[in-house]
Amino acid sequence: MPLRIKPAPSFKDALAAADRPLAGMWVCSGSPLVAEICAGAGLDWLLVDAEHSPNGLESILAQLQAVNGYPVTAVVRPPVNDAVVIKQYLDLGAQSLLIPMVHTADDAAAAVAAARYPPHGVRGVGSALARSARWNRIPDYLATAAETITLMVQIESTQAVENAAGIVAADGIDAVFIGPSDLAASMGVLGQQEHPDVVAAVEHCIKVAKAAGKPVGVNAFAQETARRYLDAGVDFILVGADVALLARGSEALANTYVPASDAGPTTSY
Repeated sequence: MPLRIKPAPSFKDALAAADRPLAGMWVCSGSPLVAEICAGAGLDWLLVDAEHSPNGLESILAQLQAVNGYPVTAVVRPPVNDAVVIKQYLDLGAQSLLIPMVHTADDAAAAVAAARYPPHGVRGVGSALARSARWNRIPDYLATAAETITLMVQIESTQAVENAAGIVAADGIDAVFIGPSDLAASMGVLGQQEHPDVVAAVEHCIKVAKAAGKPVGVNAFAQETARRYLDAGVDFILVGADVALLARGSEALANTYVPASDAGPTTSY
């Protein structure tokens, strides 16, 4: 007799159960081994990235399997707000998605539709073939899938900031996440995530989300900035990345044991 499987909690469940902001990190290496190392670090959540990282369907699946069983929630960021891509990621068994470059309420609604089966959306039906339903070992998956999925959208442009209230209010959006890097570029201050105008825009979006009762998160690698946004009321935050930790850590080793050169210090995360 096949097992009957109960879906694991998704990120919205972790947020609802939390009595403090949830701290997480990016997993960008594409390596299941690195993802598993990060999963055991004691953080609350991991964001497996496929927008700016060397991740395809197979590597994302391997990382989801690698972190499964650890007390950490895995969120996956697809490369684009596209119904076919979102369908594929959900069918892999990703239960929590962060959709990038959502600029309008219509963009948010399109993401929701992509994550839901008809008649409430446009997600293609392949549960018998997919890990999401554990190949139809999750009872009534088609009827209950929306309850097991967390859909978050990313505000990261001046247009999105202007439309923040509509994005936050879109039916079916479980949380919003603010990306200061692309926001800074959109505002004409590329690479200046700490620019006062960028910080002000981030804090505006936090206030909009809090007023609507919608969980809100942000990316902030600088500890002082992270503390500022935590004080502003964010519900979840990303405070580092596997590749950045490796880059800075290996540079620290080189600085300790290799004679100094003319190369200046890095200005990246």
